[in-house]
Amino acid sequence: MSLTAGFAAIDITPPLGTHKVGWLKVIVSGQVLDPLFARCAVFQSDGEAIAFVQLDTLSVRAEDVATMRRRIADRHGFPGERVMISATHNHAGPAVISAGDVRRDAAYTESMMEKVVSAFGEALANRREAEFGFGSVFEFNVAFNRRTVMRDGTVKTQRGFDDPMALCVEGPVDPEVAVLAVRSAGGEPLGLLVNFACHPTHHGGGGALSAGFPGALAREMAGRGWPVTMFLNGAAGNIIYQDYGRRAPPPSMERIGAVLAGDVDRALEGMQYRKAVRLGSASRVIELPFRQITEDQIKGTARGAQRFIDSAIYERMMPELVERVRTQKVQPAEVQVHFLDEYAFAAVAAEYFVENGLRIKEQAYPTHALVVEAANGMVGYVPHRAAFDRGGYETTFGSHSCLAPQAGDLLADAAVDLIRRHAAACGLACHAPR
Repeated sequence: MSLTAGFAAIDITPPLGTHKVGWLKVIVSGQVLDPLFARCAVFQSDGEAIAFVQLDTLSVRAEDVATMRRRIADRHGFPGERVMISATHNHAGPAVISAGDVRRDAAYTESMMEKVVSAFGEALANRREAEFGFGSVFEFNVAFNRRTVMRDGTVKTQRGFDDPMALCVEGPVDPEVAVLAVRSAGGEPLGLLVNFACHPTHHGGGGALSAGFPGALAREMAGRGWPVTMFLNGAAGNIIYQDYGRRAPPPSMERIGAVLAGDVDRALEGMQYRKAVRLGSASRVIELPFRQITEDQIKGTARGAQRFIDSAIYERMMPELVERVRTQKVQPAEVQVHFLDEYAFAAVAAEYFVENGLRIKEQAYPTHALVVEAANGMVGYVPHRAAFDRGGYETTFGSHSCLAPQAGDLLADAAVDLIRRHAAACGLACHAPR
């Protein structure tokens, strides 16, 4: 079960003039603050293989995931179903999806996919005998729950406590910074997989293109000898880097990158590496129900409704969305889990609330589970069930939030079941779902 591994990265920065996505309104890029990348990692051991692809984009469509997997299989002979493709959920990137008034840039997306397939081949060519280590630390100064409970029982997203109606922060964060480090058999650093839950929204509302703090983290770690650092965002649907309980300005993306780099260094200290590893992968496509829509939801007047940017954008998107919900009935979504010994990376195609992610982690024990959101597609926000009673931006009906309240549990159930089945095959026992 000796391990071979290869990493690669390729610049996917779009040309100036490309439309951005992440703010619902049309924003045309006018400058590049820092480059955007696609990063690939390939692992093989004892006839098994898994791979990770990370994009510095807002999300990735399931249709584009299928295209990249097919091309990777056709050109490189690697099993496409064993490739996990996730986005960092970067709000300062190109329009790889349609959202609000923004239309997907098909020409750019095609060029990006071709670059991913090329970089994947490079990662395969870079394979070497390797060893991996795992460590995690806790970070409480970067990520904060962005939902404020008001005195009337509703929630306002990204609302500070200067508001006399503010009562408390609604929920938790996931403070774990998990690091999977890979180096050659001779000890040379090859690459890192870093998992942490936080929205990267820097420079989203302006004309600048940027990779945000995940890009800053990768640059920091490159300066410390790690050539490729992949950021796999955790369940960050309601988590952001600004503490709305304090009046201090939010930290810059460079500051967050430096803080997380320090966390990675702490996780690397004394890390034990192993040359033998048991790899595995499992996936399942489930059907998520749409919510039962009402006139109040369509008009944005439901209890706790909170529209961002411009309500007129919602009005323009509503007829097509309502028709889709009423005719399509369900939304397919893939749940995929990659395994390296007792570690599991559970991918969900959503902006997934932290409560859902923490549930997966708890119920996967003794498997050490990590959640990767915005992976293998995007179905929009998936809050935990109780959030719908309070409202807030993430539950407000729109193209970015149209699934039923039970969707979060359905995704978690599928991930936990895949992990439990793998654990049983490996002789482990997990907590029974509650």
